[in-house]
Amino acid sequence: MPKVLRIINRFNIGGITYNVSYLSKYLAPEYETLLIGGPEELGEDSSLFIAENLGLKPVVLKQFQREINFKKDYLAYKEIKKIIKEFKPDIVHTHASKAGAIGRLAAIYCKVPIIIHTFHGHVFHSYFGKFKTLCYKIIERYLAKKSTAIIAISNIQKIELSEVFQIAPKNKIEVIPLGFDLKRFTVNKEMNRKNFRLKYNLSDHQIAIGIIGRLAPIKNHDLFIESISFLKKSHFLNFKAFIIGDGEIKEKLYDSCRKYNVSFSENSDENVDIIFTSWITNIEFALHGLDIVALTSLNEGTPVSIIEAQAAGRFVVATNVGGIKDILNSEYGYLSEISDKSVFFNNLLKACQLDYKKIHIQSDWVLSKFSYERLVSDMKNLYDRLLKIH
Repeated sequence: MPKVLRIINRFNIGGITYNVSYLSKYLAPEYETLLIGGPEELGEDSSLFIAENLGLKPVVLKQFQREINFKKDYLAYKEIKKIIKEFKPDIVHTHASKAGAIGRLAAIYCKVPIIIHTFHGHVFHSYFGKFKTLCYKIIERYLAKKSTAIIAISNIQKIELSEVFQIAPKNKIEVIPLGFDLKRFTVNKEMNRKNFRLKYNLSDHQIAIGIIGRLAPIKNHDLFIESISFLKKSHFLNFKAFIIGDGEIKEKLYDSCRKYNVSFSENSDENVDIIFTSWITNIEFALHGLDIVALTSLNEGTPVSIIEAQAAGRFVVATNVGGIKDILNSEYGYLSEISDKSVFFNNLLKACQLDYKKIHIQSDWVLSKFSYERLVSDMKNLYDRLLKIH
């Protein structure tokens, strides 16, 4: 039985944990997998329950953290080398940037036969200044040369990695979209909707608008808050908005609400413009209660919240970033360029003026295209092919 060492940045709520957990669980019995990664950070919720609910026993590397810390990063590198020597994997498969750098360096040193890296997103624009971004590009180009294969999660991302940022040649990059258990978004819709709207004091015909994700600068929540201010100025008042998630910039977002004259609260039943809910673990409960899901990010890989929103049958208003064009059904969502705030504002207003029953859509194509069964099948085919070659 071939062995896979699967490495992620950290076990925090998000699509990566779901994907690595499904792969670790359902590639068995053909593949034996050991899943390792860092702990969640301040302002994040742990996602270990996702893997543990599938019967997995992930290894948490306490030295792993999001920010660069040479001492802790070196300790993590040494620990991964030790794990490789003990586990003796045929494949080391890393997911996301920090795991990709430290994990691949350890795998290269230990002469692991097959080294694979998945770009769930990238940091080649909108994260850092020019010099730091250039350093990351140089490092990723080196690591890509030493990798057996690179995985992009959308066709658009493959073009970015190969042509725009020249990280790796096209023939080294495989496109394998993300995969999830989306069936949970198709059941208990009416009950979840009723309970969500009771909890947050929403009337039957009030439009509920939500944005889901970590409260971090790259997610550009300021644009969401400003768009809520625009709705008010346009005299569209039949709504309540929700910022679902937590993170390091929460206080700054409170300041943005004050700046744009948008009322806000953390109390679920207050009559305000925006409710800050923090993390909601059973996200289907929230999605069934919402009518519109927004995304305002400056940079993304494949936004999981948009996949889940469509699986739940919700209309989408988003910025055109990352691989979102590859995943959004244009009949059920509006896109705008990052540089054009006014289009985003008007898209949100247009969505709010749709018949709310009509914006609850059916997206069967999402359920098949982004199923975890398809993800596991695609990955198994890649592993099988690479093992035959090597």
